[in-house]
Amino acid sequence: MNRSMNVLHVFIIATLLLFTVSAPSFPRCPAQPSEFQLKAESPHFWDLVERNAKLSVVGTGFGFTEGPVWDQEGFLYVSDETINKIYRLHLDGKKEEVIALGDPDGNTFGRQHRLIDCASVLRAIIEVTADGKYKILADHYDGKKLNSPNDVIVGPDGALYFTDPTIDLVAGEKQEIPFQGVYRLDAKGNVQLLTKDLTQPNGLAFSPDGKRFYVDDSEQRNIRVYDVGADGTLTNGRIFGEEPGGKGDGVPDGIKVDKDGNLFVTGPKGIWVWDAKGNHLGTIVMPEQPANLNWGDKDYRTLYITATTSVYRLEMKTQGFVPYL
Repeated sequence: MNRSMNVLHVFIIATLLLFTVSAPSFPRCPAQPSEFQLKAESPHFWDLVERNAKLSVVGTGFGFTEGPVWDQEGFLYVSDETINKIYRLHLDGKKEEVIALGDPDGNTFGRQHRLIDCASVLRAIIEVTADGKYKILADHYDGKKLNSPNDVIVGPDGALYFTDPTIDLVAGEKQEIPFQGVYRLDAKGNVQLLTKDLTQPNGLAFSPDGKRFYVDDSEQRNIRVYDVGADGTLTNGRIFGEEPGGKGDGVPDGIKVDKDGNLFVTGPKGIWVWDAKGNHLGTIVMPEQPANLNWGDKDYRTLYITATTSVYRLEMKTQGFVPYL
């Protein structure tokens, strides 16, 4: 190689090195999916699920799945936060669009079997109507706009209970409420603040007897529990359990409870299973990081799990507690 070619060669290498250092990082390859596992921390874990239980895929090809709700007609309602739609997902994988909506999140049925959604972009709790439209049930508290409602359930009194973190606050929009609260919404549209103890409240659930109220904090990576008074007030808030993990791991998100009061909480690597005393019984390790889950099938002994791009199904030995039935 002559001198001029050598100089050119050095120049090209130097340029490539400079580009590598100064250029923005390229998207990394997706992490390798985990292998489905049932990891027991206690023998009581096996009272809830068979040792040889099999995980199956109901549907895939979504952007980011959330808010599964089983309909007794034999399908699921599922939110896709990336594609900005709510779908009916049938057990054969068929998808039917219900409504196009900016960043739909957690869902539930109300007492009248109407689909209720946390509409992050609208900063509202909405009811999805039969004609594929929606009605806003609440979008303000104390005259200020909600942050970005995340998850919603029906309480023992028939009211709606929801969390309002800033996790999905629309970029460029102002946070008007100076905290991230948990609220009760009654049939007349009144919004009552229950607690502002949490940094980023997310999933929530009542115990089957209605005497305990659980809510997790995605930022603090813990689950809190409160005693529920006769008038519905929350007292004696305390840490029920913690779900630590590394950067990029999943965080406490959706919560569901079985008829015996055991908790199923999404967290790092999968679904963490807790008994009512706060003992971690085991973890359902998922192929994709789950965000939420719900009970389904005729006997409500099956967990339907929204996990990133897919929806999964896992038959259980225990029966779910479904507050809107």
